Amino acid sequence: MSKTNTGNFFEDFKVGQVLTHATPRTLTDGDRALYQALFGSRFSLQSSDEVARAVGYAQSPVDDLLAFHVVFGKTVPDVSLNAVANLGYADCRFLKPVFPGDTLSTISKVIGLKENSDGTTGVVYVRSTGRNQRDEIVLDYVRWVMVRKRDKASPAPETDVPKLPATVDVAFLEVPAHTNFKNFVLAASGSEHLWDDYAVGEKIDHVDGVTIEEAEHMMATRLYQNTAKVHFNQFTEGQGRFGRRLIYGGHVISLARSLSFNGLGNAQLVAAINGGRHVAPCFAGDTIFAWSEVLDSAPLEGRDDLGALRLRTIATKNLLCANFPGALEKGYVEGVILDLDYWVLIPRR
Repeated sequence: MSKTNTGNFFEDFKVGQVLTHATPRTLTDGDRALYQALFGSRFSLQSSDEVARAVGYAQSPVDDLLAFHVVFGKTVPDVSLNAVANLGYADCRFLKPVFPGDTLSTISKVIGLKENSDGTTGVVYVRSTGRNQRDEIVLDYVRWVMVRKRDKASPAPETDVPKLPATVDVAFLEVPAHTNFKNFVLAASGSEHLWDDYAVGEKIDHVDGVTIEEAEHMMATRLYQNTAKVHFNQFTEGQGRFGRRLIYGGHVISLARSLSFNGLGNAQLVAAINGGRHVAPCFAGDTIFAWSEVLDSAPLEGRDDLGALRLRTIATKNLLCANFPGALEKGYVEGVILDLDYWVLIPRR
């Protein structure tokens, strides 16, 4: 019996199967510093203990997406080690802030399966739940991933595609307890634009571009202990359909979020991801741009210090966003690589 893990193939998954993922991870100030070095995020709540204390935190929380990637990374050896591509996300809620010193672990449940028509791959749907050392759920989300089959002749499972909500209802957004953003320091963020200043339908070109370097995306993926072959192994990927390694889709999400600071500088917290699609692959050397559209704006029950904005952020590669290229009736403009629908929490007047 082999002592090594070759990962699960499509035929190894069963609906209802529970996967307890290895290697709990204690986050440190070093992790957050490296994350900031990789993506350049400038949101003041995650950058400054003093800003965080002013609104009621004991210290500055780690970036919401750093917590997301660490929880995600735990799942890779069991869910997507043999993936062709990660396809999308839904029903993702950020339920508790994560701080340096917290230890995160992940459990996933298989909630759907669908074999693809060519018989060589299938789509696996999982709900993954991240918990801290107190067994509190910090993050819960669904993703679906295309996974290779071990044997094309293996019989296809019965198709079972889960019904997922189009959006996370505002009523289910978690607002950090014991906080008061009326005390939020605007000078620290460098932006005067608050929740009240954004209109539904408004589009924001985030202007800046960032070129992805090979070493950066591999370092970032290692930071999350994500072991997917498509990101690391040029020997195998060089023989694949692209001839090179793929950039981890989460790397693009984090870059787009960091770029969004220019125009959304007070959108301090990611509360939920309604849905996301990696539209096209991304490679080292590509330059990433982003723009956002305000899809909805909602007050939060019992809070007069924070409001919620539903954003759609589009990331492109080697394509300026001045004309806001997005989804067309029959597809996407060439160069679009990410379409992300999510809720952020932003201080209000």
